[in-house]
Amino acid sequence: MTDSKYFSTTKKGEIFELKSELNNDKKEKKKEAVKKVIASMTVGKDVSVLFPDVVNCMQTDNLELKKLVYLYLMNYAKSQPDAAIMAVNTFVKDCEDSNPLIRALAVRTMGCIRVDKITEYLCEPLRKCLKDEDPYVRKTAAVCVAKLYDISASMVEDQGFLDQLKDLLSDSNPMVVANAVAALSEINESSQSGQPLVEMNSATINKLLTALNECTEWGQVFILDSLANYSPKDEREAQSICERITPRLAHANAAVVLSAVKVLMKLLEMLSNDGDFCATLTKKLAPPLVTLLSSEPEVQYVALRNINLIVQKRPDILKHEMKVFFVKYNDPIYVKLEKLDIMIRLANQSNIAQVLSELKEYATEVDVDFVRKAVRAIGRCAIKVEASAERCVSTLLELIQTKVNYVVQEAIVVIKDIFRKYPNKYESIISTLCENLDTLDEPEARASMVWIIGEYAERIDNADELLDSFLEGFQDENAQVQLQLLTAVVKLFLKRPSDTQELVQHVLSLATQDSDNPDLRDRGFIYWRLLSTDPAAAKEVVLADKPLISEETDLLEPTLLDELICHISSLASVYHKPPTAFVEGRGAGVRKSLPNRAVASGDSGEAAASAAGGEAMVIPNQESLIGDLLSMDINAPSMPTAAPTTMGVDLLGGGLDILLGGPPAETNSAGASSLLGDIFGLGGTALNVGLQIPKIVWLPAEKGKGLEIQGSFSRRNGEIFMDMKFTNKAMQLMSGFAIQLNKNSFGLVPGQPLQVAPLPPNQSTEASLNLGTQGPVQRMEPLNNLQVAVKNNIDIFYFACLIHGNCLFAEDGQLDKRVFLNTWKEIPAANEVQYSLSGVIGTTDGIASKMTTNNVFTIAKRNVEGQDMLYQSLKLTNNIWVLLELKLQPGNPDATLSLKSRSVEVAPMIFAAYEAIIRSP
Repeated sequence: MTDSKYFSTTKKGEIFELKSELNNDKKEKKKEAVKKVIASMTVGKDVSVLFPDVVNCMQTDNLELKKLVYLYLMNYAKSQPDAAIMAVNTFVKDCEDSNPLIRALAVRTMGCIRVDKITEYLCEPLRKCLKDEDPYVRKTAAVCVAKLYDISASMVEDQGFLDQLKDLLSDSNPMVVANAVAALSEINESSQSGQPLVEMNSATINKLLTALNECTEWGQVFILDSLANYSPKDEREAQSICERITPRLAHANAAVVLSAVKVLMKLLEMLSNDGDFCATLTKKLAPPLVTLLSSEPEVQYVALRNINLIVQKRPDILKHEMKVFFVKYNDPIYVKLEKLDIMIRLANQSNIAQVLSELKEYATEVDVDFVRKAVRAIGRCAIKVEASAERCVSTLLELIQTKVNYVVQEAIVVIKDIFRKYPNKYESIISTLCENLDTLDEPEARASMVWIIGEYAERIDNADELLDSFLEGFQDENAQVQLQLLTAVVKLFLKRPSDTQELVQHVLSLATQDSDNPDLRDRGFIYWRLLSTDPAAAKEVVLADKPLISEETDLLEPTLLDELICHISSLASVYHKPPTAFVEGRGAGVRKSLPNRAVASGDSGEAAASAAGGEAMVIPNQESLIGDLLSMDINAPSMPTAAPTTMGVDLLGGGLDILLGGPPAETNSAGASSLLGDIFGLGGTALNVGLQIPKIVWLPAEKGKGLEIQGSFSRRNGEIFMDMKFTNKAMQLMSGFAIQLNKNSFGLVPGQPLQVAPLPPNQSTEASLNLGTQGPVQRMEPLNNLQVAVKNNIDIFYFACLIHGNCLFAEDGQLDKRVFLNTWKEIPAANEVQYSLSGVIGTTDGIASKMTTNNVFTIAKRNVEGQDMLYQSLKLTNNIWVLLELKLQPGNPDATLSLKSRSVEVAPMIFAAYEAIIRSP
């Protein structure tokens, strides 16, 4: 009879019977009784009252009985800490037993009992077991150190267990090495400092690679995960590690394969892309990944989620393996959808015909979700591979002719995107789309159709009737559709003003008076204002050329992708989220990132600078600054700076009558349009003034022989100003003021002579000095340090001040989205610096607005896992580009700012400026 009999009893008085059986002199009776106790404990019965009786059974040579008693102790020791102390002597004694199984069992159980009083007694037995002659005991003790660290980290560090654990990495037994690696990894993960407690070096890595070949499969996983955290010192060492890990790709266990892929993906970043070794290694990575897709569906799904990341990072690895991602009829839906996603990522000109025939087949399946995604995939193919666009459009038209409702709606959504990508190319199909207008019931499809009607209103004879039919149920429409309707009707009016005036007034009235949606109201008021004051400007705004859409809109953020590549073969790679997003209580720790990509020097030098047409100035090293400053010619002519020319466009100068054939209306300052102008803040011409920082004392009177200079820096209308206040605290007149700046990091020089009138005693005067950026450059510490000499009739005075970073932010610092994305990818991970902001107040829109005022331009805004992400760019006056990522949690005053630049030495100055701007009123 099996042990299931122990789970079938429910009679009363059982606890009393068990108590007497536990105290029976016969060993067999005792063992049976303990089995019954464990069975009761397993099904949820409280058998803690038997604790003393079970502990008494510990004194036995029977290994099976001892295991059962230890199992009971692990479960109930926390609720009975005082009684558990009785077992300590037996634990200590068992740790010195002649049987290695009992020694290992004792130390394992002591590590699992999370009671402080017992933990104190664990140290000595654990120290002995770490040096035990038997490898089984040593490998068990290694794991016990990690468990002890979780209970009391200080004890592990004080007792020297970390050093002993590190010594085990050199053990002769590969399983001991694997367990030591696993324990050290666990300790590093839970370290409060976020910094590794045990640094790996070349010698240790060599030992791990030697043990790799002889370990069990899970031991190999532990070692490979540890190798993934090691950064080789050069490309040669990286190649050597790759060669020794590559055989793991042929392992039967999927976990070992994916762990090996993770290490190789990281090391590939250190290898030069044009080398033969890199090409060979890339070819070797494809077969094991393909093999994983012949496993059961659950393993396939995990493999596909990891492959999705790999394909985004290195599409070349699987570019010839398209067929393995074709969907099988018996694949579960989650596998089908994932395969479909990867197919699109791998689609190119050489395989697009194959892909399209497959997708067309999928679009006739019965699974609605799968069909929808297949139709969208056809649209994505058209956008990604231009040569296939015509064929894709034909395929979509064929699908529309099927009249299957959800197929038609998805097709219209993707055709809208195709129109955006290829303007004036496929508009002949619009009439076919309009035939299906009545069948559309999903917001996204209706919004797409409305956009098409508005965008191509001049080609649709009855566009006004079609849009009017939508307006009948305007209040019941989804907000997305309402916004599109408003824009479409305004577009129609601008194209055909004579017969659509009533329609546009009707929709503007619906949007501004009858709607409680603030987005809709605001857009309505803006259109109303534009149309009523300057229709020509309205045309320029509303009918402007649309930017072409990107072919890959669902790619992961480059930094997130790099982080997830470091987590291949873990849950993070399945969720496509970093571990901090779904593991509670986990500290932020050190964010994992890929090592620097090996590039030829100067290959991708200043990608962002070249993209915007400026060449970054190289900041030379600092030399003898004092010598330079003392040898300055204080009367030398200053370098002139050209005043920037600004152009203003009056957007609001005409009247609605221009479109209707009448004369332009005169604007009345007291009229409604003026009132609207006030509401929208459109009146007057505003100066472009950024953050204003109060003046501080640069030169105190006691050092300036009675001359006190207070100052600050500001940026106004594209120019840098040195704003100073001179105070004469001496008893004589001061005159003949002049100023000179030492060579500095940004080439700042006076743009004009210093204009300060003679200054009588106890009087003050203010002066603003325009600064140019064409002067000699010399690196300072810190970078924004400025050494100044001021001369008057009394003496020459020297002082140093820090120029505020925001004054160095140029007005042309806004990058195109695609250039931003490519530049972020090209800048190595080592050039990324993070900074924590605290006490952040305000919304993301408010912060973005503040930043824009100070020439920090928001390129994109996204919400990821409840966090608002702002992607921003700025350019310094010396043409150094800086890319920023701001993470904000609504309601949380703490934020994280990530900075990437080819010249990371500018980071402290940028962070200080960013903090000052964000805290400004």
